[in-house]
Amino acid sequence: MKMRTFIRPLIILLFLLAVLSGGRPAVAEPTGKLVIFHAGSLTVPMKAIEQAFEQRYPQVDVLREAAGSQKCARKIIDLHRPCDIMASADYKIIDKLLIPDYASWNIRFAANRMVLCYTDQSSFADEIKADNWYRILQRPQVVWGHADPNVDPCGYRTLMVLQLAEKFYRRPGLYRQLLANRPAANIRPKSVELISLLQTGTMDYAWEYRSVAVQHHLRYLELPPQINLGDYRYNDLYRQAKVRVSGKKPGTTMEISGKSITYGITMLKEAPNREAAEAFLAFLLAKNGGLQILAAQGQPPIIPPRIGNRAALDQLPPRLRPLVTAAGN
Repeated sequence: MKMRTFIRPLIILLFLLAVLSGGRPAVAEPTGKLVIFHAGSLTVPMKAIEQAFEQRYPQVDVLREAAGSQKCARKIIDLHRPCDIMASADYKIIDKLLIPDYASWNIRFAANRMVLCYTDQSSFADEIKADNWYRILQRPQVVWGHADPNVDPCGYRTLMVLQLAEKFYRRPGLYRQLLANRPAANIRPKSVELISLLQTGTMDYAWEYRSVAVQHHLRYLELPPQINLGDYRYNDLYRQAKVRVSGKKPGTTMEISGKSITYGITMLKEAPNREAAEAFLAFLLAKNGGLQILAAQGQPPIIPPRIGNRAALDQLPPRLRPLVTAAGN
């Protein structure tokens, strides 16, 4: 009799929990620290996404580290730093450096394009246009710079833009001529470090992603789509640009060919907090969640996010699969 008295309220309680959860089993909310390494160009939108995510999951403490995408990968493969999620400004960095040893899949979730940033105080700011910028950057009194190609994808993408400009404007030797007027001191580890140099007048022009220019209220010059790496329809043209950067192992190099700018994100195989990582990715990849925040921050989202093929899609955690499409390589 006592057993029946105990079981009946328990059944009622379980029924009520099922009703309140929409008929799904109750799942504990994620807790603890969530470590994310991400590209410097994602700093502003990732901060906004972090704040929105922590409002929804107050028991999770998101710890973000921004750096050049290659440097983020090096923290994992060389320094063996614990990390749950890595987001790269070039999805190919994840493919080449993390898969298959450190990650199993790679979701393409955002796009961008290259622009040339400057301020009202920049030399020849009132003169520069889409058809003469390369002449202005060759002037001895003009100070310009870009990110380190071995650390930040924005760096090697800058070099690709310059290579493509040589072909587009039909100026043989332009690539070398431009670099001759850019001392090594004007190369910085990550592109966002150049912003303060622009704002203080130390530098006249800096190559950035359009999203970064928008987020930091910089003036910027839009370039023809044939050279700005922002339009997938010109991928055959972009592939003509090639840059060698540091390879997977110290002392080695790898060649990277031009392609439209696509960001990638993955969860590490050894992620310390998989539950929180999955919850964060589900929030980020939701059309009315992180993707909406990206768009509001001037970072074009890919809707729906893509993954290479069906086999890769099947490797995703079940809760992420409905948010992603297999698009072919």
